[in-house]
Amino acid sequence: MAKVALLRGINVGGANALPMAELKALCARLGWHDVQSYVASGNLVFDAEGTPEALSERLEQALRETHGLEVPVLVLDGETLRAAHAGCPFVPDDPRQVHLCFLYASPDPDLALYEQRKAEGDGLEIGEGVAWLHTPGGFGRSKLGAALERILGTQLTARNLRSVARLVEMLDARR
Repeated sequence: MAKVALLRGINVGGANALPMAELKALCARLGWHDVQSYVASGNLVFDAEGTPEALSERLEQALRETHGLEVPVLVLDGETLRAAHAGCPFVPDDPRQVHLCFLYASPDPDLALYEQRKAEGDGLEIGEGVAWLHTPGGFGRSKLGAALERILGTQLTARNLRSVARLVEMLDARR
């Protein structure tokens, strides 16, 4: 069954540099098949046996051992990613204005902090394993981005709606 791996903080601002060709080769050595990457920031679509948790742990360990990188990895099955995409409660003017925040643990939201940080038009909805953040003024300019893990009470990795839509397209092409 097709799965998606989301690596947190790969090739962002010069930190955790890892060419996608090396990452794909590493995944192949782990026994993952038909590994495809999308953009250079750690998005993979692949086929592999095993639970998402076990696959996440294997890739995290391999990255530590082969590249000395401490990179959190979140593996989702294809249906989970599709459901997160389809369940987006926002219809933005630009798909880069909505970020799907994939959660590493159950959230414990600090809604008071959210209210302090949000700008007019910002929105946050929390679902099962995902939170959708709408920042019509831009994620980079939003005061929510820097505080998002404190607001949600858990570690996360975020992808904009356009990137998630592309990953869904890659999954659908495998059918």
